[in-house]
Amino acid sequence: MTARATLATARRVLAQLRRDPRTIGLMIGVPALLLTLLRGVFEGQPEVFDRVGSTLIGVFPFVTMFVVTSITMLRERTSGTLERLMTMPLAKLDLLVGYALAFALLATIQAFVASAVALWLLGLDVAGPAWAVIALAVGNAVLGMAFGLFLSAFARSEFQAVQFMPAFVLPQFILCGVLVPRDQMARALEVISYALPLTYSYDALEQISQVGTADAALWLDVAVIVGATLLALVLGAATLRRRTP
Repeated sequence: MTARATLATARRVLAQLRRDPRTIGLMIGVPALLLTLLRGVFEGQPEVFDRVGSTLIGVFPFVTMFVVTSITMLRERTSGTLERLMTMPLAKLDLLVGYALAFALLATIQAFVASAVALWLLGLDVAGPAWAVIALAVGNAVLGMAFGLFLSAFARSEFQAVQFMPAFVLPQFILCGVLVPRDQMARALEVISYALPLTYSYDALEQISQVGTADAALWLDVAVIVGATLLALVLGAATLRRRTP
């Protein structure tokens, strides 16, 4: 792995995305738009918006980054671009880390915009520091990016890639605690929720937004988020093939 090849890959991906303004709009604008819509839904219940909106700051970027990244990576695979790149003297990590850097930059912008809109335009009130909420939102967006890169290997069309959202993302959303506290779920579902990375993202955001202090549980949540991101990238590298099936 070399820094030159990695950065060249990242620049190529960013240049490609720049020519697709609709994708850029989806990635950056949709989470902020959804939070604005949520604020209108709870117009007469600001305390509910403070409780729900603070956690969805991280969930929305996770979802959009997962969808956009998986579809973009699938296009690279099916169009033969990835296969041609693999014939060059590039290590798998050069390619994967290059893609990850490009999408991580966009994920950071996306999460920052969504957090800024919620905290300073929509009046979202959180107990902890704003920078911590933004940092966790960025971490969740990068987590969604990593799983999008990995799971794109199992799709053969854009339709299949989109189907991974209800198959992979929605169960995590339902079980992470946003809708119902996990200790009120069926015991089997509560146990399953602890194996899902979005659960720890939700817990970390809830801790910062509702309590405002960092404890051992919060750092465990952060460690799981980082570990899940790295694991997804490693698994993504394992799915890179010299030939497209």
